[in-house]
Order: sequence, then C-alpha cells, then structure tokens
Amino acid sequence: MGIMRIHVGADHAGFDLKGEVVRHLTAAGMDVWDHGPIVYDPEDDYPAVCFEVGEAVVREVGSLGVVIGGSGNGEQIAANKVIGVRAALAWSLDTAVLARQHNDANVVGIGARQHTVAEALAIVDAFLAQPFSDDPRHIRRIDEVAAYEGRRA
Repeated sequence: MGIMRIHVGADHAGFDLKGEVVRHLTAAGMDVWDHGPIVYDPEDDYPAVCFEVGEAVVREVGSLGVVIGGSGNGEQIAANKVIGVRAALAWSLDTAVLARQHNDANVVGIGARQHTVAEALAIVDAFLAQPFSDDPRHIRRIDEVAAYEGRRA
C-alpha cells in the first residue's frame, strides 16, 4: 500500500486545529492536501471548502478527508452533499472507528471547540487507521444508501 492521501479543510473555527492536523499527518508520512483556508478569516463560510474536500475524496479513490469546524456538524452535513461522500461526525474514538468499520466513511467531521488538540488528533488517527470491515450486512446498507443517492442525483 502506498502513502495515504488525506484531504483536509476547515472554517475559521477549525483553522488552528487544521494546522495541527496537517502537521501531525504530514509528520506521520501521509500525503496531505490542505484545501484551506490558508489565512484566518473570522467571517468565512464552511460549505465551499467542505464541498472541495468531498469532491477530492470522491475523485481520488482510496483517499480520505477531514473537515473541521466549531462543532463539526455543519462541515459534516456540507461534505455529505457531495455524491459519493460518506461523512461522519466523530466525537470519540469509538465513533471514529465505527464510522470506518461499519459505514466505510470516507470523510470525518471534527469539532475543534469540542476537543483538546490531543483528543482531536487521536480521533483523526483512529478514523484513518480503521479499515472497513467488509461485513456483508454493512455492504448491503451502504449499497442501499448509494442506490437512494443515485436516484436523487
């Protein structure tokens, strides 16, 4: 397996944590693409950057994404508007692991105001390290969601 590519984006509330995540993942040897913002803007909006992260993840099969905001809720919702994204809001190690293991999530939403930097990095690491289980019941459910998504596109 080659180097894992990770797409990362945030809004103003997640700006500082995004920098920590990018540094942490780069130091771990991952190919990290920072989708911004590049400079702090307290008036920025999260949808565009979350759409960009989601589109990059869908375009590059095998890559994963991290979207960061104050709570992570809006970012996860926005990322999920991209067809093919399965974004999960992770607020614990268990939710991060289960998002990958059961849902084959390809984007994780993190709330920068909800965690210390160490907690957030541990959640991201847990998400990235966990493979999908390939359990037939989970595959069936993911396929059901994708079929519905396909009819709505």
